Amino acid sequence: MYDIIVGVDTDVERARTQAEAVAALPGRGEINAILVHVFDNEDGDIESVEAVSEARSILEEADVGVTTEGIGGETAMALLDTAERYDADCICVAGRKRSPAGKAIFGSVTQDVIMGTQRPTLVCSREE
Repeated sequence: MYDIIVGVDTDVERARTQAEAVAALPGRGEINAILVHVFDNEDGDIESVEAVSEARSILEEADVGVTTEGIGGETAMALLDTAERYDADCICVAGRKRSPAGKAIFGSVTQDVIMGTQRPTLVCSREE
């Protein structure tokens, strides 16, 4: 089984892009996607329900195994800790469009994940 940590935020389009990228990987029947939403309040984040649900639906339709986790705390560290706990094979994060000058620099969560792990990291961004 190939375990992929998928960091899902509240943006449905980014979650869809990530799910489609994971679903397009070879060996889909052997992939388990762990959808991780990190929230920063005690009650969780209701806005993420739609994004997680959309990603889950796409992945299940593509015969990808799906597990979901909601975790409180700092996003990059929570993703890295979850990857460690699952001994994940890959981490998938959503990049955001940047200006030409900003393209050389990833967003802080994406950059922190890439710099904080030696695991392969899949950075997805949607076409605009």
